[in-house]
Amino acid sequence: MKFAQSNDDDRGQVGIGTLIIFIALVLVAAVAAGVLVNTAGLLQSQAQDTGADAQSQVSNQIDVVSATGENAGSDDDVDTVRLVVKKSAGSDPIDLEEATIEYTSSGSSATLTHGGTADGTTFSTAIEKGDSATILDDNGERVTVTVNVDSIEGGGLAEGEEATLRIVDQSGATTIYGVNVPDVLGSNNYVTV
Repeated sequence: MKFAQSNDDDRGQVGIGTLIIFIALVLVAAVAAGVLVNTAGLLQSQAQDTGADAQSQVSNQIDVVSATGENAGSDDDVDTVRLVVKKSAGSDPIDLEEATIEYTSSGSSATLTHGGTADGTTFSTAIEKGDSATILDDNGERVTVTVNVDSIEGGGLAEGEEATLRIVDQSGATTIYGVNVPDVLGSNNYVTV
């Protein structure tokens, strides 16, 4: 039995092949690591954006300080609702020009946007305390939001009727306020609703 004698040239070729395979594995691992790092960075960025949006929706609340209904005519119904609002503690500045109010009652439904006067499609704002009629950027500021119920309902809210005002600000945060007209208005032109 004869064994082939090894020669030094054969061992060199095996070493070069192993080196090429090793370099290829390192390159594949580097590419895979780069893809993982890029994906992790993208996911982190998306998670931060989602977290900020979620935090805005939770913390950017509008607080209703008081609500008044006005009976402008001789009939026994509320024609106009005025809400005095402020931003809640910890909220970012709230822009009421970008807000919407969803009005819902047993007889009508409307989505109102900000406008110069309150009518069937818009609500208006006025300065109660502070320096802006549309921006709430300090907890001490107050803005009066006026909703013309008469234009929406075609006759106002009668005694004992109810409506819901859903205020949605620019971040998507929602504040719900229930309007309850007293059972007897009597001769009062203004009532708490």
